[in-house]
Amino acid sequence: MLNKTILLYKASFNGLSKEIWWLTLITFINRAGTMVLPFMSLYLIEDLEFTLTQVGWIMSSFGLGSLLGSWLGGKLTDKFGYYKVMYISLFLTGILFFLLQFVKTFEGFVAAVFLTLMVADTFRPALFVSLKAYSKKENQTRSLTLIRLAINLGFSFGPFLGGLIIAGLGYSGLFWVDGITCIGAVILMMKVLPDAPMREDVADEESSPVGSNGTIAKDFPYITFLIAVFLMGFIFLQLFTTMPLYYKEIYELSEVKIGLIMSMNGFLIFLLEMPLIHTIEQKMLNKMRIVTWSMALFGMSFLILNFGHAISILILSMLLITVGEMMAFPFTNNFAMNRAPIGKEGDYMAWYSMAFSLSHIFSAKVGMELIEKYGYDFNWYVMGGLGFVAMFLIYRLRVMLAEEKAATSVKLDVSSSLEEDMDVDPTMSVRAESRTVE
Repeated sequence: MLNKTILLYKASFNGLSKEIWWLTLITFINRAGTMVLPFMSLYLIEDLEFTLTQVGWIMSSFGLGSLLGSWLGGKLTDKFGYYKVMYISLFLTGILFFLLQFVKTFEGFVAAVFLTLMVADTFRPALFVSLKAYSKKENQTRSLTLIRLAINLGFSFGPFLGGLIIAGLGYSGLFWVDGITCIGAVILMMKVLPDAPMREDVADEESSPVGSNGTIAKDFPYITFLIAVFLMGFIFLQLFTTMPLYYKEIYELSEVKIGLIMSMNGFLIFLLEMPLIHTIEQKMLNKMRIVTWSMALFGMSFLILNFGHAISILILSMLLITVGEMMAFPFTNNFAMNRAPIGKEGDYMAWYSMAFSLSHIFSAKVGMELIEKYGYDFNWYVMGGLGFVAMFLIYRLRVMLAEEKAATSVKLDVSSSLEEDMDVDPTMSVRAESRTVE
C-alpha cells in the first residue's frame, strides 16, 4: 500500500517541463513572502486602530485594485506577452510593499492598497497564459496544480513565519520580507526562465470554445461560469478576512496559533493535491461534476462552524474547505484557459482573475458588515448558502455545455450530409459547362 502511494505520488509529477519547475520555484519564493495578507485585518485593527467598517472599505479597495490589475494584465499580456508583464509586475510590487508600511491614515491606506494590488494582480493573467508556453496540453492541469502547490506551500510556510515575525519584529517586518521576496523572484526569473512562444495545442473537449465566437459577451456558458467563480471566491476569501478575526475574538487564539491553523490548508494541499488531480485525470472523471460537489464542500465548511464551539470544529471546517479547494481551483482554471480561442487567452484569463478580484471587493465588506450587525453565526449561514448557489450554477453550466456540444454535433452532421449530397462527378460539371457555352 505504501509503495503504491509513493508510485502514485511520483507519477503525478512525471512529464512536466523544466520551465514549469522553475516557474513553480519562482512562485513559491514570491508566495512565501506574501505573509502580510493573512494578517492584514489584524494589522489594521490592532496597530492602526481602524474600525471593522474601515477595514471592510480597505479590503474593498484591495479588491478594486485586483479587479483593475487583472483586466489590465490580460490586455497587456495579449499585447506585449506574458513574460514582460510578469517580471515588471513582480518588481514594482516589491517596491510598493516596501512603501506600504509607511502609510498610517485610513484614506492613504485605501489608496496605497488599491495601487499595490493593481500592480500585483497584472501578474495573474500572465502567469496563467505562460502555462500555454511552458506546458504541453495534456500536462496543463497538472502544471497548474504544481504552481498551486507552490502557492499553498508558500501559504503554509508564510503565515507561520509571519506569526513569528510579528511576535519578534512587529508588523513592519512583514512588509520588508514581502518586498524582498518579490524582487528576489524577479532576479531568479530573469536568470533561469526563457521567454518561450505559445503552443497551439488542440482544446480540451470539456471546455472547447464551440459557442463563444471569441467574444466573452456572447459566451453565455462562460458568463455563467464566471458568476459561479465569483461566488466561489466570495466564500473562499472569508478565510483570509473574517476567519482570522473569528479565531481571535471568539476562540481567543494567538497569532502563532492562527497561523498554524491556516497553515493546515496549505500543508494538506501540498501533500494531496497533485496525486488527487493525477488520479482524477487518469480515471477520466468529469471535471465539472467534481467542481459541482466541491461547491457543496465550500458551503458545508462554513455552516459547520455553527454546530458548536470547539477547536475540532475549526479543524473540520478547514478540512472541508481544503478538499473543496483542491477539487475546484485547478479544474475551474483549466476550463477558463481552454475555453479561450487562440489569441484571446489573456482576455479570458483576465476575466477569470477579475471574477476573483470582484469577490475581493464585496467579500470582506459584506462579511464585516454582517458580523458587526448580526454576529459571526449569521455570516457563516450566508456563506454556506452561497456555496450551494454556486453548486447550482456549476450544475447549470454542465447542462449548457452538454446542449452546446449536442448542437455542434447536429451542425457537423448536417454539414457532412450536405457535402455528401453535393459530391458529384466532376466530368458532369465539365459537360454541363460545355452545353452552356454552346
